[in-house]
Amino acid sequence: MSDGLDIRGGGVVAVDTATLRAAADGFERLAGDLEDIVGQIGSASTHLAATTRALWDVAYTMSCACTRIREVVGTAGELIGALRGAAAVYEIVELQAERAAADAAGDAGAVRRIDSRLAALALEYPDAPAQASLGAIGHWVGWPGELARQAPGALWWVTPGFPLLAMPTTWALLRAVGTLGAGSVPATARLRGHPGDLVVAPVGPRTTTAAPTTLAAAAERIPTGGDARVRVERYSMPDGSSRFAVYVAGTQTIAARTTEPFDMDSNVELYTGSRSASYDATEIALRQAGARPGDVVHAFGHSQGAMVAAHLALEGGYDTQTLVTFGSPVEADVGDGTLSVSVRHVDDPVAALTGGGHPGAVGAAGSFIAERTADPRAGLHDLGLPAHALESYTETARMLDASADSRMAAVRQVFEDLGAAASVEVTEYAAERVVALPEPRRGPAPEAAVSPSSSDAGLSRRSS
Repeated sequence: MSDGLDIRGGGVVAVDTATLRAAADGFERLAGDLEDIVGQIGSASTHLAATTRALWDVAYTMSCACTRIREVVGTAGELIGALRGAAAVYEIVELQAERAAADAAGDAGAVRRIDSRLAALALEYPDAPAQASLGAIGHWVGWPGELARQAPGALWWVTPGFPLLAMPTTWALLRAVGTLGAGSVPATARLRGHPGDLVVAPVGPRTTTAAPTTLAAAAERIPTGGDARVRVERYSMPDGSSRFAVYVAGTQTIAARTTEPFDMDSNVELYTGSRSASYDATEIALRQAGARPGDVVHAFGHSQGAMVAAHLALEGGYDTQTLVTFGSPVEADVGDGTLSVSVRHVDDPVAALTGGGHPGAVGAAGSFIAERTADPRAGLHDLGLPAHALESYTETARMLDASADSRMAAVRQVFEDLGAAASVEVTEYAAERVVALPEPRRGPAPEAAVSPSSSDAGLSRRSS
């Protein structure tokens, strides 16, 4: 796009296969209608030419129109072929990812089914497998590109000559992150461990509000500063049902072993697949706000809060219909019942921890990834991670709100549905990790009092 915002269906997948095939079907119907028109005009021009010499010019003009329409039909046929070919390429990418997951899970039946479909696509579209491989390689090589490009400008001070190595070193490190695969969370992932001890309490009294009307407005509701870590909105719908929106804050401190649930310990735990205090705090906040298993939840999160929201969608037990993440270090393969919107900056080192994310699309139809370069100017200021700031992501959300891309329609529908609520109650929650105090250290045992005579006797015995 002209504003630098790239909206894609997935890592390699630019547009989902269903959309491409629907477009191909539409062009096919249009081509058929044009063929019918050509037949009618051709028949009419032949009749006119046979009627009288005075109508020959009209008949000739109609014949030229038929020729032009046939050219359009031919172009439509080429476009139909290209659309179906692209759909086949993207389907192969998605099937290969599914096959890897099925193979890892030992699901031989699924592997056979996927292999059968891959073989059918290769037979129908012989060039598609090679194009899918090239697309995957291009994504593999290209996704760390912007951070690698900016590395020399940000790290020139490390040591003389380092800028020459900064770009390949950064690219290699990011590729290593991608190879580890920790940033691509599969649908079957579940956090290890048990809930910890936490104190979660409302920051203030419950208030009322209106539903957000834009993606930027939703981003602005994610807690920043102050004591709040989780914001929960309860929507009372006209039919008597309740829906919930949860907004989860990002990392509050880079220190470890603190009473702050949103610290570096929780970052590491979530990224490596363990239960964190920040995840527990969010679950407790939702329960205190009245959410119960099966209730509809729309989840929004930034940075660490995005990881929390992703796992909430995977295993929280709610009907998580929307997952919007800003600067998330992971991309979760949520099910087809969850609209997944992943907003990333290609110059954000935290978002780069996704390792490029999943090669195919994740989430319900209409899900997408939105990417842009938030801060193209490289320099020492990059050490402050300006591209990761929630303010930068809120600006990207404004760009999405202004976008004419058809995939934003699903996002706008979410806010429209929430806007129909009869009332909206808001509660913000603070959280604190309960840290067990260390056992008091025991000093030396007191010595028994001895009389001088017995002490002397002891000395005399030791010396004898």
